[in-house]
Amino acid sequence: MAGVGRGAGLRRTVRSAGGRLIRRFGILPGGVPDGLGEDEALQGTTLSARAVVFFGDPPQSMYQIRQWYTAFAALQRRVPLVVITGDSRTARLLRSETSLRVVTVAQHATLDEILTGSDVRLALYVNHSPQNFTMLSFGGLIHVSLLHGDSDKTVSVSNQHKAYDLVFVAGQAAVDRFDRNLPYFDAAARCVRVGRPQLDVLGPPRTGRPDTGRTTVLYAPTWEGANPSVAYGSLDVLGPQLAQAVVNDPHLRLLYRPHPLTGVRSSVYGRGDVEVREIIAAARASDPEAGHGVRTDGELAATFDEADVLVCDISAAATEWLPTVRPLVVTDVAAPWAAVASTPLLGVAPRLGVDDVDGVTELLRREALDDPHREERRRLVEYYLGDVTPGASLARFVTACEEAIDRHEAELARLAARRDAG
Repeated sequence: MAGVGRGAGLRRTVRSAGGRLIRRFGILPGGVPDGLGEDEALQGTTLSARAVVFFGDPPQSMYQIRQWYTAFAALQRRVPLVVITGDSRTARLLRSETSLRVVTVAQHATLDEILTGSDVRLALYVNHSPQNFTMLSFGGLIHVSLLHGDSDKTVSVSNQHKAYDLVFVAGQAAVDRFDRNLPYFDAAARCVRVGRPQLDVLGPPRTGRPDTGRTTVLYAPTWEGANPSVAYGSLDVLGPQLAQAVVNDPHLRLLYRPHPLTGVRSSVYGRGDVEVREIIAAARASDPEAGHGVRTDGELAATFDEADVLVCDISAAATEWLPTVRPLVVTDVAAPWAAVASTPLLGVAPRLGVDDVDGVTELLRREALDDPHREERRRLVEYYLGDVTPGASLARFVTACEEAIDRHEAELARLAARRDAG
């Protein structure tokens, strides 16, 4: 039996060493954090901060946190903040792209050590990653879900929201969405309306927009989705046909903005993305003056200034486009097994199905010229996003974070008094 024990121990040692080599050389499956933390250096220390942003994911998901950079920087000026990552590659990117403090933690015991006795009271999350449960176990913090977009997707009312103490949402639309769709969730008590700080901090309008005399159509499809119930993407079923129709119309100019995760889960979406890019490349080669193009840099909302009409799927793109008060067309191609809610925005926007592609250019020109739903969309801006005055959302976000910390301090004091009272 002793020999068996030694053999098992040797196998565990080999597996552990192999795991370290796999992580060190980055030969990991897609979506898996490398787990190369600074745990040894962090031993015996306490985290000097009042707030943390927890982001345990690998670089493929960086788009989820990038849109919050400016908001986190604004919070950092009022509340000491640290970003905790679970992937060394993500940490390197964060340090190169921001001035935020970053630490990488691989072991739960290290988190326990650096948080114990610290002044950290607020934990922020930009996604529903399973990695979040590493941090969610700590009751000394108030845990707040931010996510990386507010949309009519059913993921916006995921049961996972119940894991957090508070959910920061854009506007009343999100509160109503929870009330209509998520049982056993007190939206009035758990939701805090902060708007979309990302829309506050866009840079100046792009310069040098080509004067082609054409209506610019921005096609911004979502990705294939992590689960069948959120399969709202159009790229696989009408993307190439839509792109070909638009570039063939002498009155239209096409800009294509793919989702950062396009093709990660489905090769069909990947092929659709390649085909749309090839269509645009061929159109540019045959008519360089038309100005067709692909946009992948910066945030999606930064591309809005170039467009006259947006075509998108059920996604946050539709919500964030609303303040432009320009025409919007939403695709109607969700898979039969996907859950699609009836919402005010989807009731107002013209819908584009697979069978409608033949007439899509006429639809786009008509929407750009007449825009019959303009006033209805204008009335939805505040409902979905609250006050969109520049700077208003950013201020609400910072204030909401400070109030959450104060709220939790009061709750901890209440519990301490109860314990003292026996």
